[in-house]
Amino acid sequence: MTGRLEGKAALITGSSKGIGKGIAEAYLEQGASVFLCARGEERLTETAEELASRGEVAHLAADVADPDDAERLVARAIEKFEHLSILVNNASILGKRAKINELDVATWDEVLKVNTSSLFYVTKPLLPHLQARGEGSIINVSSSVGRRGKANWNVYAVSKFGLEGFTQVLAAELEAEGIRVNSVNPGATRTEMRAGAYPDEDPNSLPTPRDIAEVFVFLASNASETTTGQAFEARDYLNTTWT
Repeated sequence: MTGRLEGKAALITGSSKGIGKGIAEAYLEQGASVFLCARGEERLTETAEELASRGEVAHLAADVADPDDAERLVARAIEKFEHLSILVNNASILGKRAKINELDVATWDEVLKVNTSSLFYVTKPLLPHLQARGEGSIINVSSSVGRRGKANWNVYAVSKFGLEGFTQVLAAELEAEGIRVNSVNPGATRTEMRAGAYPDEDPNSLPTPRDIAEVFVFLASNASETTTGQAFEARDYLNTTWT
């Protein structure tokens, strides 16, 4: 049976672990090639070696919060996969749970750079490639607190609200060019970041990153070619398969 992403290639940031890795697994299962990226080279290499048996995998350690490094990443991804048409902006950090008036400037600035500024740093250098192809799917990974703010989520929530705005603006700008842009809120998922935010929660009560990946497959596939500017909840599609 032919996979729904056969012949496609995707760049996934923050993909050495957690949700990014789960999306990569799902894409490989559906026939896509994947380019993995994360800051930590050792773990990224381990993940790439682990996934290589499932399909075509390439990787590069890069800091997407650095505009020069992000540009280098995009150039390498296009060089490796000339047919690259999917970008998943997943890289993200939590910062620390605290009230805004308890937060330090350095944490505020770092979280905004990694979670929000990186969207611009990675997406902009990729756009000429997607525009030349006349197609593309950009998927931005959001959060529940990027849809409705909650106390003690400070700059993380603010960064994800920024992500939603970036998604809506870019979707409107690119719709006529055949490039779609959507956001996905994974919801509570079994990841290290979630465990750091909720240390008393039983991780086995949560779906795994692979469990919530179906909506990401849909948004990367031809089935979503008319879907843009939308905000999805991954939890709504746990038992759904689009064809």
